Amino acid sequence: MKHKLPRTVAVAAAVAMAGCTEPTTRSDSDTSVEGGTVVGDAALAAVGNGDNWLAYGQNYSEQRYSPLAQVDDGNVSELGVAWYLDLPNDRSLVGTPLVVDGVLYYEGSYNVLRAVDAKTGELLWEYDPQVIEHAGDRLRVVWDYSRGIAFWKGAVYQATMDGRLIAVDARTGAQLWSQMTVDPELPLYITGVPKVFKDKVIIGNGGTEFGAIRGYVTAYDAATGEQAWRWWTVPGSPAEGFENEAMAMAAETWTGEWWKFGGGGTVWNGITYDPDFDVVYLGTGNGAPWNPKIRSPEGGDNLFLCAIVALDADTGEYRWHYQTTPAEAWDYNSNMDIVLADLTVDGRDVKALMHAPKNGFFYVIDRSTGQLISAEPFARTTWASEIDLETGRPVEVPGARYEEGEVEIYPSPWGAHTWHAMSYNPGTGLAYVPTMDIGAMYSDEGVDIKTWESPDWAFEGTGVELTVAEAETSSSFLKAWDPVEQRAAWEVPLPGVWNAGTLTTAGNLVLQGRADGQLFAYSADDGSVLWTYNLGSGISAAPITYAVDGTQYVSILVGWGAAMPALGTSLSAQHGWAYRVHPRRLVTFAIGGDVELSPSPPPFFPEPLVSSDFVVDSALADAGESIFPGKCAICHGFGAVAGGGAPDLRASPVVLSREAFIDVVLGGGRREMGMPQFGNLSEIEAGALQHYIRAQVPSEEEE
Repeated sequence: MKHKLPRTVAVAAAVAMAGCTEPTTRSDSDTSVEGGTVVGDAALAAVGNGDNWLAYGQNYSEQRYSPLAQVDDGNVSELGVAWYLDLPNDRSLVGTPLVVDGVLYYEGSYNVLRAVDAKTGELLWEYDPQVIEHAGDRLRVVWDYSRGIAFWKGAVYQATMDGRLIAVDARTGAQLWSQMTVDPELPLYITGVPKVFKDKVIIGNGGTEFGAIRGYVTAYDAATGEQAWRWWTVPGSPAEGFENEAMAMAAETWTGEWWKFGGGGTVWNGITYDPDFDVVYLGTGNGAPWNPKIRSPEGGDNLFLCAIVALDADTGEYRWHYQTTPAEAWDYNSNMDIVLADLTVDGRDVKALMHAPKNGFFYVIDRSTGQLISAEPFARTTWASEIDLETGRPVEVPGARYEEGEVEIYPSPWGAHTWHAMSYNPGTGLAYVPTMDIGAMYSDEGVDIKTWESPDWAFEGTGVELTVAEAETSSSFLKAWDPVEQRAAWEVPLPGVWNAGTLTTAGNLVLQGRADGQLFAYSADDGSVLWTYNLGSGISAAPITYAVDGTQYVSILVGWGAAMPALGTSLSAQHGWAYRVHPRRLVTFAIGGDVELSPSPPPFFPEPLVSSDFVVDSALADAGESIFPGKCAICHGFGAVAGGGAPDLRASPVVLSREAFIDVVLGGGRREMGMPQFGNLSEIEAGALQHYIRAQVPSEEEE
């Protein structure tokens, strides 16, 4: 069954409430949809029967494990398309849908929220929070995607790119309340998933690379949107006093005037609620700037950067922390998922958490105390040789902090594992981790540490000269990791590097979408390939599974996107998923499904436009080279090599016309399509950008 989503389909209530900021009062009886499942603490703490997919990680554990076994390793080859929904207005689709009582909820590009019949794909309602209109100048720093949504007692919760947290009635799509969670004057945005617990909803934000940012999370009342508590991840200025004892303690690990640089530590992903201990775990981000010689010149661990922090769920008070990368210098944030499981280690039952952050080590931590149990590298790591189990600290390799000049380090800032979620199967005892092997050259030569300033809304706030390896020297794997033995049980190579998160089931299955557009099913115990399906476009979202009327379904969003496709280079451009060429879809499978997907174009590689009518001014091009990385590369790719997240400017006729180029860049001529207006640039600077872009195109003689 095929459906094509029209441009504007919404119930009248959703349209009427789209601009509402006042909360709508709800009665105590409004705790479920049409008298069905009450999605509260009890439901989210349980694995359940698998009919629903209630949370980003299926339940509070974040295991992404389903007890459904109707589809198993013996019949998964019989999966076929049951229905699909074409999404012609979407671009990046990276999120995890939710399913509650036969209704599937998901976000498309720019946080457009939709509900569809999970059995047929019929659109029930659509809610558009109009983020482009709300973003203002922050459209220059936001991405066009979200990793997911939350559900609590009859409401769907979304966090928008422009920084709002919104509650929507799950029955109608009508807005219940909206709360701005960030200072709109700062270059902050949200791509993360709100998490719900105990009648609260919590969210963080991102923006470390765009300015002097100090990280925090905020918990709100789920019914009204009123703030319950806020917790900062790094200390502010001592002159203004510290918010709590944890911040005073953290300040002892910073030096210099760190607060002038913000400090960083944003929580843009990686929030887990633990009902066993009534705490919230935060995975905190990297430093602002990356280079610790700038932000903390006399050393120090810089708490609570790159750490797991446990907070009291009711008050937000600090309980404990474990820092994965003290004094981080490589963008090794710990925003990756935090997965809860009961493990038996050395004959002892442990309430454990598992964490595979960017830095390449797989951590198992006793979550009752924060004590490290074990940590071993699950990918190539050259910055540290091991984790000392006595101190919990990494044993760094001499020279890794580029103190003696440029040095090649693994992993790169992309990490050994980024936000593409791992899953955990309690039956096999294995975690399934999308793993990358990418290196980078780090150096701070040419960076004036004494006079360096935070960037002004530009994607260059690192304090590091960086060159990331390209496609030909990079690779990736799906690794089945044994957290008790701390070793790989099996692994399979993956195409490119940007492959999606995983799902695992009681049917001895692991499912994963890949960068080459294929959806794979593997045997969870040994990694053998059981089934593949070509979905016709790069996949960046993880699949889910659920059941309706006794039939198990597997559903996945298909739409190449997120940071790597936006930032370009051959790492993402190699697959040929060009901007607006390939279809975006929500595709759902079942045993015996017989719907045929409409054809998708083959991979497409934009051809740079060669023109003898445009003569590049080398001086202007040189000037544009210093502007492009901070203003344009975030969407159009470094070196103007687009990865599919936005048009390849080397192939754009707009760049050949000064008038058209200035209209788009300075005048906002394509703002409604997500192209920001850079009114802070002069016409001379815009011209420099135009000449830089054209300088990346071979001349007719070179052709």
